[in-house]
Amino acid sequence: MDYDFQTDKDFARARRRAFLRRIGAFMRGDPGSNRLLSFDEVKSALGAVEQVYLGMRTVPVEKIVGSVGRHRDFDRAFLPSKGDLSTRWRRIDKMMHRAEELPPISLYKIGDAYFVRDGNHRVSVARQQGVEMIDAEVVELRSRVPIDSEITARDLLHKLEQRRVLERLPIDHVLPEIRLELSDVADYRRLATHIEAHGFRLSQLWKRYISPEETLRDWYEYQYAPIAEMVREERVLDAFPGRTELDLYLWIVNHRERLALEARDEGIPPEAAKDDILRRSRRRRRLQVPDMPVPGRSSRVQPRNTTEPDDELSGR
Repeated sequence: MDYDFQTDKDFARARRRAFLRRIGAFMRGDPGSNRLLSFDEVKSALGAVEQVYLGMRTVPVEKIVGSVGRHRDFDRAFLPSKGDLSTRWRRIDKMMHRAEELPPISLYKIGDAYFVRDGNHRVSVARQQGVEMIDAEVVELRSRVPIDSEITARDLLHKLEQRRVLERLPIDHVLPEIRLELSDVADYRRLATHIEAHGFRLSQLWKRYISPEETLRDWYEYQYAPIAEMVREERVLDAFPGRTELDLYLWIVNHRERLALEARDEGIPPEAAKDDILRRSRRRRRLQVPDMPVPGRSSRVQPRNTTEPDDELSGR
């Protein structure tokens, strides 16, 4: 085998694949999905603090999703983003073709995702050659906010807001059964404020200090659980694909308050708000069906996303 010819060919193929991936992400309107994650940005969002040395591990290459300091040199698939990476990339590619022994790479691990401390080119070549597992020295950083290897750059703001909620309220410790995921990033703060307001009302009623833990338990039992059970039993989420149980909870609570204010009746139950949300959703779907095109006439009517709530329902 002519190794120089092969490495030139491999690098050209990698650069071509990187270009096509970049164009594909741009055409999808989501260029961030092709971005290799910055370890520093992820760490800042998650607030990861505790470090544990795990030693040598064999790691799935596909779960390496970011880099320390080199995230602009490679894309999400660790394909080279710059032509000036050629010399070192081709040298490692040649060594791997010759089956020469390479030192293990060095990784940080957060959740189910890995970030390269040392060995970015080795990871890039390994992925190009179809290597599935790689030896690595691993240091784990533990965070209260869970992530997996599917995380993208656009998820980081959500993770940051999740962390801020957990710093205000220990939901993960007191109510681990709750999946802290909301579709609107602003709703994390709304949720925290809503729960804290419940605690304030309790303190006024009971005339004593209410701890965050006690607030969460009372809120869960008397506020969240009844509505969540209703949402599950009546399969309300089926009408809003891609949304979460917490989304529906906040929509129902906010809309019940709006209906109560309009009717001057605090006795309006959450069920009435849920029914009104579903009724409005069905009406919107009927109204948003595009007109049938008339022969000989161009139609530009496009169906809208019917899973979005009205602003008045979501409390925005």
